[in-house]
Amino acid sequence: MNQDITNNRSGLLAGGNWIIDQVKMIDVYPKHEQLANIFDQSQGTGGSPYNVLLDLAKMGAGFPLVGAGLVGQDRLGEYILEDCRSNGIDPAFISVSPGTSTSYTDVMTEIEGGRRTFFHNRGANATWAGEDIDFAGSNAKIFHLGYLLLLDAIDAEDSEHGTVGAALLAKARAAGFKTSIDVVSEDSERFSKIIGPALKQVDYCILNEIEASKVTGVAVRKDGQLLEDGIEEASQKLFELGVSDLVAIHFPEGSYGAKSSGEKLRQGSLSLPKDYIKGAAGAGDAFCSGVLLGIHEDWPLEKCLLTGTCAATACMSNPTCTDGLRSLEECLALADQFGIGEDKN
Repeated sequence: MNQDITNNRSGLLAGGNWIIDQVKMIDVYPKHEQLANIFDQSQGTGGSPYNVLLDLAKMGAGFPLVGAGLVGQDRLGEYILEDCRSNGIDPAFISVSPGTSTSYTDVMTEIEGGRRTFFHNRGANATWAGEDIDFAGSNAKIFHLGYLLLLDAIDAEDSEHGTVGAALLAKARAAGFKTSIDVVSEDSERFSKIIGPALKQVDYCILNEIEASKVTGVAVRKDGQLLEDGIEEASQKLFELGVSDLVAIHFPEGSYGAKSSGEKLRQGSLSLPKDYIKGAAGAGDAFCSGVLLGIHEDWPLEKCLLTGTCAATACMSNPTCTDGLRSLEECLALADQFGIGEDKN
């Protein structure tokens, strides 16, 4: 693709899971046949494209935001479409699937520490394969796809590219897009089979440390402690598996970014007071949105990682996935307010 043509593109097209989260704040996650108390309940957004696009809108991204996917013919589907429009997100490629429910997740969030447990209904998301996206008719710069491993039709086999998702990413690239992926955290052995083919069609890979370990087979923790060498090795392995431009791995202690040019950077997390975190739901998507904002605007790697860190920090001030987000200026101000804990270059 001619570089001048690529530089003239603007916007983020994000496709994948569109989910409504029902967030319940509980005192403790119970053992079988035991009781937990629900102290509060709220409704929020869920799914990679929904969260990332809303986060970018709340941060004031100055470029077009477009969604792609499927919702059900129901009240939740109507809510998602209206929520997009009211936040300046174009639902151009979000279709309504008759007779199918909109995907939803019950999110059990422990008040102490914000740990989450998810009960998920795939709904309309399970049948979305991206055929309705008109890549040729879009001038967006980046196509973001997520969550792999939670999109049945996207995760299905493809004779040419390995998976339908990989084929969709290849189609986006052929139309002039840069591509980005995110995956869901699950305890399975499917990572190499489903994520491996997609990586060959990916420019920007943004994962947490557990997902990076699952994809690459590289150990990133030992006895609960982060292995700095393991993070760097996993990053290098992701490039070897096909990522062409940037790898960003986030974890509670901070993040690590690397570019194919050889640039590497370790960003520390912010030093938050104990009572700051109200929930960790959506923090990974917020980090992703901050990094993608920086990539789109051609910011240095350091600013991309800092923006992702600050966006994730803002997200954790609220138990829902996106209600904690604020303007970019307000997000970045959190670094000055709390300071950075373990900044390692």
